[in-house]
Amino acid sequence: MIRWIVFIAGLLGAIGVGIGAHAAHGLEEMLTNQGLAEADVLKRLSQCDVAVRYHLVHVVALLAIGNSTSRRAEASKGIAAFFMLLGIALFSGGLYSMVYFGKMGHWAIVPAGGLCLIIGWLSVANVAFSKDTTKP
Repeated sequence: MIRWIVFIAGLLGAIGVGIGAHAAHGLEEMLTNQGLAEADVLKRLSQCDVAVRYHLVHVVALLAIGNSTSRRAEASKGIAAFFMLLGIALFSGGLYSMVYFGKMGHWAIVPAGGLCLIIGWLSVANVAFSKDTTKP
């Protein structure tokens, strides 16, 4: 088990559930009170849904990586976790920024996050073809 991955997954899981709960129970009213048009409110609610979904799916993947007892490719597991964490931060974080603040920063943040998530999954796939480090 890679403890730091499990610890961070736990924290990110709590954050994702909190943001999801706010999106379900208060975000629409908050955005409406900001004077946004109905179409903009609906767009931001949809963006938040996507962000939370990707966020929580990748938290589960991080838990699987962190709890893996296989001694195969510890480096690949670390790389996968790193890119999934970066992907959550950029992809979901960029969308959260757009939803809550109306700004995303640079336009490439969300696509770069998506690319990081893809690299993370490819690193997971690489584990299947790695040597077992416990065998001589």
